[in-house]
Amino acid sequence: MGNNYELYKVFYWAAKTGSLSQAAKVLYLTQPSVSHAIKQLEESFGLSLFYRNAKGVELTQEGAVLYSYIEQSQILITLAEEKMAALKNLDSGELRIGGSDSLFKHYLLPYLEQFHEAHPGVKLHLNHGTTPEIMAFLKEGRIDLGVVRMPIVDSQLEVKESFQLQDCFVAGARYADLKDEVLSLERLLQHPIILFSRNSRARMTITELFQSYGYSIKPEIEVGSVDLLIEFARRGLGISYVTREFVSKELEEGSLFEVRLDVPLPPSHVGILTMRNMPVSSAASAFIRLVR
Repeated sequence: MGNNYELYKVFYWAAKTGSLSQAAKVLYLTQPSVSHAIKQLEESFGLSLFYRNAKGVELTQEGAVLYSYIEQSQILITLAEEKMAALKNLDSGELRIGGSDSLFKHYLLPYLEQFHEAHPGVKLHLNHGTTPEIMAFLKEGRIDLGVVRMPIVDSQLEVKESFQLQDCFVAGARYADLKDEVLSLERLLQHPIILFSRNSRARMTITELFQSYGYSIKPEIEVGSVDLLIEFARRGLGISYVTREFVSKELEEGSLFEVRLDVPLPPSHVGILTMRNMPVSSAASAFIRLVR
């Protein structure tokens, strides 16, 4: 029995106000269309729902049973509308982001702080992972957006926004004599090199770059985190290849300096990924606008 929602709405207001003309006023309808709606409802159930009296209308016993259910559904619908408004205004809800530890810590942290201050009611969930893991999280619906290094070629995903980062070689006080030099690749390779161990995008890029100039870059030390790349360079264990934006603090305070080379290093791009044909939540859209 598919009575449409509009008929129940008319029934609800007629019962609540005890008057067809009041119900018509609330719903911006004419009184005849209110009477017609109630007649349709009564015919579909084969029961009469109202008595007419001098003051207006009053529920029959059957009408009162129907009203007890319809009233609950109206309350739920009102709650649903309020909940939607809260989500739209970002008073509640959640934002689930996937990214690498280093991107969260060294790049996204200030944006996450700003977002949290602006929308304290929105819960933040950060899922750490490698690029393939983050792509899988998106497809499984476990995150709303992923922040990963480009390029990404996947027809199910789309890049909403991308920003540029610059990888570079950095060293600490122990190599201070290199500060004023511009090094050739050959000269650079005379020093111990520290690289990220995982077969990461950055690692592949630098290996390919050196190969294109006829050199092979063999790290003396391989580490599993950006924090160690930074720490080892500061302690003078070698020259680390890191993302410049991740060491801005150390470069500013002078505990690290950038080793200049006579060849340009390619910039790397980071993109914000979402599922291609899925609507982006209000919280996720607000975060993307912030990063822009």
